[in-house]
Amino acid sequence: MKAASFEENYGPYALVAGGSYGLGAAFAEAIARRGVNLVLIARQEERLKATAARLQETYEVDVIPLAADMADFDHVKRLIASLGVPIGLLVYDAAYAPIGRFEDTSEDHLALAAAVNVRAPLLLTKLLSTSMIERGRGGIVLMSSLAGAQGGPNIATYAATKSFNAILAEGLWKELKPHGVDVLACVAGAILTPGYEQAENAKPGPERWRPRMSPSEH
Repeated sequence: MKAASFEENYGPYALVAGGSYGLGAAFAEAIARRGVNLVLIARQEERLKATAARLQETYEVDVIPLAADMADFDHVKRLIASLGVPIGLLVYDAAYAPIGRFEDTSEDHLALAAAVNVRAPLLLTKLLSTSMIERGRGGIVLMSSLAGAQGGPNIATYAATKSFNAILAEGLWKELKPHGVDVLACVAGAILTPGYEQAENAKPGPERWRPRMSPSEH
């Protein structure tokens, strides 16, 4: 029996949350290169549209940009429902990382980290996995981090949210496999992205160090 292609397993559309730059854009490009259409969600509309136009022109796939904040999941859910396209692959790369001492971090920033890093990937996985189960195929990639392997000062909340995504993916891998849905946790290291640079710049001088790997290399 001929093995199904990437497009057959995970098409016709893949949704990449946080797909305008960094690792999200690298995931989107790798998916487009394999002939799968894209739905890209990110907050920065100008950068999002530029990435979508570049991928569409380069790989001749349909790329739908949706400017939205993953913290407002109800809005995101409505946007996805309005598209009416079958999504066979989810890559959740959106994240918010409050950097600094927990005692100095506001409740609003803590709530935002929980909304973007925990609530949104959990509910988006629930939303999209339902149709994947019905079709008997699909894939889900949840972004974790080496930071999620243990607690760390100044990133305690972010590390905890990344641990959540790794544990969620491990459990769903076993549950959804019989339905033909693949689930992975991508445990990223120190990747040179704008978000990483912003976090590093917030640290004192002696604590800074620069990663050697770009998003495309990862």
